[in-house]
Amino acid sequence: MGKSLIQQARGKGGPRYRSPSFRFEGEVKYVQLKQDLAQGKIVDIVHCPGHSSPLMRVKYDKKEALLIAPEGIKLGAMVQYGPQATIETGNVLPLENIPEGTPIYNIENNPGDGGKFVRASGTFGRVTNKQKNKILVMLPSKKEKAFKPSCFATVGICAGGNRLDKPLIKAGNSFYKFRKKNKLWHSCRGLAQNAVDHPYGCKRSSRKGKPNVAPHNAPPGRMVGKIRPRRTGRKQGTRKREN
Repeated sequence: MGKSLIQQARGKGGPRYRSPSFRFEGEVKYVQLKQDLAQGKIVDIVHCPGHSSPLMRVKYDKKEALLIAPEGIKLGAMVQYGPQATIETGNVLPLENIPEGTPIYNIENNPGDGGKFVRASGTFGRVTNKQKNKILVMLPSKKEKAFKPSCFATVGICAGGNRLDKPLIKAGNSFYKFRKKNKLWHSCRGLAQNAVDHPYGCKRSSRKGKPNVAPHNAPPGRMVGKIRPRRTGRKQGTRKREN
């Protein structure tokens, strides 16, 4: 009898491959405040296994938000939120009020969505050009993306930029690193597996792989290579014509 492939086991959403959201501190997004300038105090700096950078709890007058902490922030510091906020590390304000060249992160894709871009540790973007109906921001990938002027962003650089400087040294540390987020580790090539474990696996010869001819019931993405040819290979008895 055959066995379920790893890809099939992950698709069922079992506990081994399901994201452990019950361990996460909460959703990281901006809160909606109506005033033009709101003062917030950082009451705690926490570590969340679902995020690569540390998080900070900011308490406003009546609301509390969980945001990505910037570099150089400290416990008990005061941050501002709103269009009238100053250009200082940790303050949140719309892109139309941020000068060109200022490092920013956690940029909203649409006004009010809480932030979708530039959220990984050590990353930041820069405002490169301001136009009437759009703001151009250079992302960490060196690509420019246009945002609406009313989209909010945080001034500064995401904390935790030196997270990958410490080497893992041994495979056991990598095992615990991936297990914390229920990620699959380590990955084995399908060609190196047995035929019972993967369609590409086989140990009958040193030449392993999939057939060049696509099967009849293959999905459109699998229809590559030779699609139902009448024959394959060179004809027997033919010679290459010499010039």
